[in-house]
Amino acid sequence: MIDGAHAIIYSHDPEADRTFFKEVLGLHHVDAGGGWLIFALPPAEVAVHPAEPGKPGHELFLMCRDIDAAVKELTGKGVTVEPRLYDEPWGRLAFIKLPGGGKLGVYQPRHPRALNTSAPEALSPKPVRRESTSSKSRTKSRPTASSNRRSG
Repeated sequence: MIDGAHAIIYSHDPEADRTFFKEVLGLHHVDAGGGWLIFALPPAEVAVHPAEPGKPGHELFLMCRDIDAAVKELTGKGVTVEPRLYDEPWGRLAFIKLPGGGKLGVYQPRHPRALNTSAPEALSPKPVRRESTSSKSRTKSRPTASSNRRSG
């Protein structure tokens, strides 16, 4: 049934943020056409929290095993990390500034990670056959009715 998730980050400078994800975070990516890069993320989890006034409808946080090491590595790459680290019951949290002006949370969880348990078979990762991405093997996709509505 469900075999993945797709998150969207809205940016005032998408090219700068795409470059950040590609070059600073080193995330593998594919070009969905027209320069729309879609980045692979590490395995993910989702939690459902009660709605709070003034909070966005959805948030994205990246997770790490050691927040101090992650902050050191990110600042070493020139990333702006807010000076305050948050020590919460559920984990240690830092916020990084994206080149497009947005903020992204990075945290070291204290809670059990869902990824450490067995996933139902329908959600288990399956081997993916990778095709060459050389320009010779690419085929142009034809526009569809939904091509005006990019999701990545």
